[in-house]
Amino acid sequence: MMWLILSILDLLLLGILVLIAFFAYVAARMANPPREIGEWTPGDFGLEYEEFEVENSEGIPIRGWHINRGSDCTVFLLHGYTVSRWTFYIKKMVEFLSSEDCNLVLFDFRAHGRSGGKFTTVGDKEIEDFRAVLNKFSTAKNCVVGYSMGGIIAIRSLLEDKVTCAIADSPPIYMDRTGRRGLRYFANLPEWVYTFAKPFFSLYTGGKIVNMMEYADKITKPLLLIAGENDPLVKVGEVMEFQGRNSTVNRDVSIWINSGAHVRGIVADEEDYRKRVLEFIRAHCSRRGNRGEVNEN
Repeated sequence: MMWLILSILDLLLLGILVLIAFFAYVAARMANPPREIGEWTPGDFGLEYEEFEVENSEGIPIRGWHINRGSDCTVFLLHGYTVSRWTFYIKKMVEFLSSEDCNLVLFDFRAHGRSGGKFTTVGDKEIEDFRAVLNKFSTAKNCVVGYSMGGIIAIRSLLEDKVTCAIADSPPIYMDRTGRRGLRYFANLPEWVYTFAKPFFSLYTGGKIVNMMEYADKITKPLLLIAGENDPLVKVGEVMEFQGRNSTVNRDVSIWINSGAHVRGIVADEEDYRKRVLEFIRAHCSRRGNRGEVNEN
């Protein structure tokens, strides 16, 4: 009988260890996603550009492209989690902005594309990546356009003195909810796995979950929020909740709801998307005027 009890306990212990290893593996995949590196460049749209590399506050090299038109307005394009500056919506935005008179900056966040860093924190420490790029290329007016994880940084960037306005497409407002949905949607795993993988994710990355609602009480600069009716990761109601709360302190916040899925409004309602985004950038980040010098400090 004692032998049987010990055997059962051994099996239970083995099962627990297997589960712990599984949760650690899931977290490792979340923290270190495959890198997307493409072939297109701004030159495909007739734009002259330069490759750049800057170090963030942690010494991680952040790499990207700078298109300098000598404008006093610079638009920063921020990609989402698991992709890079080569992703389809960044490419489409470069196409939209190729005929506009503004500078463009595209770069890869840490642990993405060609930038350094082993782990992503999905919106926490990435603000340091953005600050390093902003400090190098800021002009008189700076507009930030971010998608998903990049949308988190776009919203957070509005607390930076140098940022004039921002567009946030499909920004996760409640990261834990989006994380759970993501495991089900992309990995076909039960949502409860997220709860047990999350501590390992934090251990690997040293990052924390950003409470976006805190920013709803602080932001007073122009902000356009974009949400998709068919988004399986970020619910329209969550983005509307953020917009409603922010509107109590910010008269320049608006929301546009399209028919797309996650970050897919740019292709689902392309003409309307282009019109609304360009109108916002033109209204808040002058296309033409005094030419500004790039800050190389």
